[in-house]
Amino acid sequence: MSEADFKSRAEGPALTPRQWRQLATITIAALALYLTLRWLPTGTNLSHMDFRVDAANSIEFCDPSNPQFIPVVAVASPVTLSLNALEARAEQEVRATAVLRTASGKPIAPEDLLVVHTERLHLLIADPSLTDYQHVHPTPGRTAGEWKFSFTPKASGLYRVFADFTPAATNRGLYAYADLAVGAGKAGAGGGGAEPAGGRAPNETVEREGYRFSLQPAVQPIRAKQPADLRFTVVRLDGREVPLQPVMDAFAHLVAFDQSRKGFAHLHPMQLDLAKRPDRIQPVLDFKITIPQAGRYVIWAQVNLGGRETFVPFWFDVAE
Repeated sequence: MSEADFKSRAEGPALTPRQWRQLATITIAALALYLTLRWLPTGTNLSHMDFRVDAANSIEFCDPSNPQFIPVVAVASPVTLSLNALEARAEQEVRATAVLRTASGKPIAPEDLLVVHTERLHLLIADPSLTDYQHVHPTPGRTAGEWKFSFTPKASGLYRVFADFTPAATNRGLYAYADLAVGAGKAGAGGGGAEPAGGRAPNETVEREGYRFSLQPAVQPIRAKQPADLRFTVVRLDGREVPLQPVMDAFAHLVAFDQSRKGFAHLHPMQLDLAKRPDRIQPVLDFKITIPQAGRYVIWAQVNLGGRETFVPFWFDVAE
C-alpha cells in the first residue's frame, strides 16, 4: 500500500459541499441555543448578603410559622422603600411608584422576590388615625426596582406604607416603610377625617352590611410578650350561608398596627388548607400573635365575601 493510499484511508472520505452546509447549520444552531440559554434570566442576581445590614438594631428575618409584631420604623432594614406620586389627595385615586433597593443601592426586581400568598410584593397602607387601611399589590415598572400601584385614600394626612416581601435569596420575610403625604380633596373633602389614633374604644364585634364579624382573644386581656390566640368568626344576620372565598391563598388575613404605626403584624389563619372549607353558616378561623409592648392596637381583618373584599377593624388594649 502506497503512502497516499494509507493517508486516504486514514482520513476517510471527503465531505461533500452539502454535508459541509449541514454541519455548519448544526454548529450555528447549537451555538445560538447555547448563547440563548446563557443569557436567559436564571433567577435572582442578589445574594443573602445583599439583605444584611451592619447595625446593632437591625430587622431580623421573620419566620411565618411564628408571627411577631415587627417594629419596622424603630429598626434598620436592609431594604429601602421610596415613594413617588405626582399628586396625592383624599378621595381621589393616587397613582404612585414604589422603589425597592438593597442597603447598597441594588434594585430589587420581580425575579428577586418570591411569590407569597399569590403576590411578590404586598403594600399595607394606613392613615394616621388607623381608620383607613388598604392592602394593594404593585406591578413591576419598566425600570428594575420600580413597582407601580394605585389607591384611593379616604382622608388627608401622612399615610404610612409598609412593604411586605420575601427575597428569593433568603426565603424569609422582610419589611420596609415610607410615608406619603395626602392633601385634602376637593372643597376640603377627606380633610380632618383622621380621628386621633387610639381614639376608638376596644371592640370584639362589628356589624355591617348584613354581617356580624367577631375577633375574640382566647384569654383576656392580651398581654405584651405573651403569645395570644385569636378566633375570627363571621355570620350573616339573616342566618343564611356565608359566601366566604379565599383571598391571597387564605380564607382571611389579619393585619395589626400599634397606635403610633411603628410597625405591624401580618397574620394568616392556622387553617391554611383551602380544600377544607370552614363551616358555611359560621366559619371559624384561628390566628396567633405575639405583641411586644402594651398599648392600643387595631387589627384589621380582610375577607372575600362572594367575590367582594371586605375590611373590618377591631381595637384592643394590650396589657403589660
